[in-house]
Amino acid sequence: MNWNDVIKFANNGSPEPPKRIEKTDDEWKSILTVEEYQVARKKGTERAFSGEYCEAHEAGQYACRCCDTTLFDSTLKFDSSSGWPSFTEPFENNVIKYEKDESFGMVRVEVLCNICDAHLGHVFPDGPEPTGLRYCINSASIKLKH
Repeated sequence: MNWNDVIKFANNGSPEPPKRIEKTDDEWKSILTVEEYQVARKKGTERAFSGEYCEAHEAGQYACRCCDTTLFDSTLKFDSSSGWPSFTEPFENNVIKYEKDESFGMVRVEVLCNICDAHLGHVFPDGPEPTGLRYCINSASIKLKH
């Protein structure tokens, strides 16, 4: 996976998900906190350096807060000094959905859970090798599984 792959997915459609989970807003509200719902379901953003996983270094896998799908591995997490947890690549290519985001007068690539459409954050082409990618993820959208 590299930046060219990300752009291709954002412009032409993401990989086919292994499964789909859909719930009503009321169902999501019943299982998420107010902050988790605002970030994951309404495309909000937590304040920089405020998320519980920004400085976390424990081993494990990071799963979608909404549907429990494994999204990232802790071995792929790095300190980007951005204020959000950052990863070089997803756990599997088909668990992330890529969409062009033209909000706030910018063009970015939004990343979502490909299983339940939870907003995770954005991906940028300024990460370390070997992928050169930085998946900048809201802690409110993920949970660490040991």
